[in-house]
Amino acid sequence: MFDLTLFGSVFVTLFVIMDPPGITPIFIALTGGRAAKVQRRMALQAVLVAFGVIAVFAVCGQQILDYLHVSVPALRISGGLLLLLIALDLLTGKADEPTATKDVNVALVPLGMPLLAGPGAIVTVILAVQHASGVGQQMSVWAAILAMHLVLWLTMRYSLAIIRLIKDGGVVLVTRLSGMLLSAIAVQQVANGVMGFIHGGS
Repeated sequence: MFDLTLFGSVFVTLFVIMDPPGITPIFIALTGGRAAKVQRRMALQAVLVAFGVIAVFAVCGQQILDYLHVSVPALRISGGLLLLLIALDLLTGKADEPTATKDVNVALVPLGMPLLAGPGAIVTVILAVQHASGVGQQMSVWAAILAMHLVLWLTMRYSLAIIRLIKDGGVVLVTRLSGMLLSAIAVQQVANGVMGFIHGGS
């Protein structure tokens, strides 16, 4: 039977970790200057990539980590370092230089992963699926995952109106601010991973 309490718990946890309002300025910064049609496609691509990654780790994430001998702290540090590289591009303006494959790359990295499907979200779904007993609880967990990705898509999809409002100058400002925010998130992820190694846990 569908477990509404479990659904709410997993959804709220993912909402806090994936942070749709917080992803909006970063999405605006990474998609500024592109046609509205391209931006809408990028929003959908990013959500589909994130859902694909989350789904894979939900089904066999622990087995993947065990097989590769990768710990959760290592996953957090690698995600933080990747975000730090992206943040530096935003701060230096390199992310403003489009290339032929830029649209696809931005939707995959960093939007799809590790911003949306980051270490925190991956660990959350791994634990939620492992602890869910019975078909009803499994359905509740997967429903929460789907609902969260729908919220993410709607948030990014309708944030495009903000881009039209703030124009190019505003997008440049948001890009620099997003770079600062993203670098702070990256450093925090690396710090969390280092602390995990120090305490010898996952």
